[in-house]
Amino acid sequence: MSSREKQILALNAFGDRPLTGLAEDVSALVARRRKSFGAASVLFYEEPLKMLRAEGARMYASDGRAYLDFYNNVPTVGHCHPKVVEAVQKQIETLNIHSRYLFDISHDYAEKLLATYPAALSNLVLVCTGSEANDLALRIARKASGGTGFVVTETAYHGNTAAVTEVSPSSYKTGAPPAHVRTVPAPDPAIYGMDIVGGFAAAVEEAIAAMKADGIEPAGLLVDTIFSSDGVYADPPGFLAPAVEVMRRSGGVYIADEVQPGFARTGAGMWGFARHGVEPDIVTMGKPMGNGYPIAGLVTRPELLSAFCDDFGYFNTFAASPVATAAAMAVLEAIEEDGLIANAARVGAHLTQRLEALRQQVPTMAAVRGAGLYLGVEFRTADDEPAPEIATGLINGLREHGILIGAAGRYGNTLKIRPPLCVTEADTDLLVDAMADLLT
Repeated sequence: MSSREKQILALNAFGDRPLTGLAEDVSALVARRRKSFGAASVLFYEEPLKMLRAEGARMYASDGRAYLDFYNNVPTVGHCHPKVVEAVQKQIETLNIHSRYLFDISHDYAEKLLATYPAALSNLVLVCTGSEANDLALRIARKASGGTGFVVTETAYHGNTAAVTEVSPSSYKTGAPPAHVRTVPAPDPAIYGMDIVGGFAAAVEEAIAAMKADGIEPAGLLVDTIFSSDGVYADPPGFLAPAVEVMRRSGGVYIADEVQPGFARTGAGMWGFARHGVEPDIVTMGKPMGNGYPIAGLVTRPELLSAFCDDFGYFNTFAASPVATAAAMAVLEAIEEDGLIANAARVGAHLTQRLEALRQQVPTMAAVRGAGLYLGVEFRTADDEPAPEIATGLINGLREHGILIGAAGRYGNTLKIRPPLCVTEADTDLLVDAMADLLT
């Protein structure tokens, strides 16, 4: 990683700053955190926030302020959604055991979730985290293909088990992924020009050829279908299909990581891969699945799962428990009842329009990208160099305006907008008005 590139957890990190100037309760808690959790602990903002409660699209801190949340995609249907809270409370006081016993809720959930997928993707494995889902996906892909090599984008993040860290280039502070992992540039017009479709497919083909030249057979193409950590790249719809076909011709499979774009986020349906008109071999899900309750999953074709299970047993104690699946069922029901797919499309379109209007006034706003309620706003200098200092300044400036937001991309120069899906047009107006105040 070059000195200008940014590791994903380092973006806007509090780091080892001194505690002087912080509120007394915040300073005391940071000190306790550093002592207990050590170097692995990450805090946001130049002045960390101590949160007390949350509801809908807002979080409430110890400084007495309400913060509008444009950062956290985990509470996908809204912080502390009453339907999810009620489902978890009711289930945990009734029954919570592992999945080697029979109970209705996990089967009800599996059937409801699978009904949102193409018919061929008819088997579900429940796990606890997106990292576990992607770890299992890698294992199934190796069995299905007979290969060991994976192609990912240059700044991808897919989780943090040992195997999944290897396919997450953005996690490396030093060094690089091992030889069985090959990287390609994100689908960025600055790299591929007007031919993102052909350029991205050619890059995947070249990566496979280089892999084979080193005696490594391909196992799969693994991409987050909104390319979130790369800087958010969603368009043109359909650009993924030729790259997927290249991998399949080489004997590998296509793994769609839907942790970020899944569950109505793009406003074009439940899943990000659907915008590209392709049917994955394996789909992984994570954070938003339980609205904060730790449940994740993998969906695949029965023959792929069966072949893997011929070689290995797989069991996850907590993943398919009644409480986990009750939370996840409530999320699916809330998406339907609250009309969140349509809300993501409508509010996302309004937000995009307002951001584009602002871009006409701010020369450093180089691009507005994304789909639905997952957008990226890229900042560059007058010399067309990445401007992470603008993104960082906005992150901390927006905090002072009562708005929480993050960054993404290789250089940390892309503002990442991913609010709970219950956010309103009025909420997005607050965001854009605050950005305009800070930028102009």
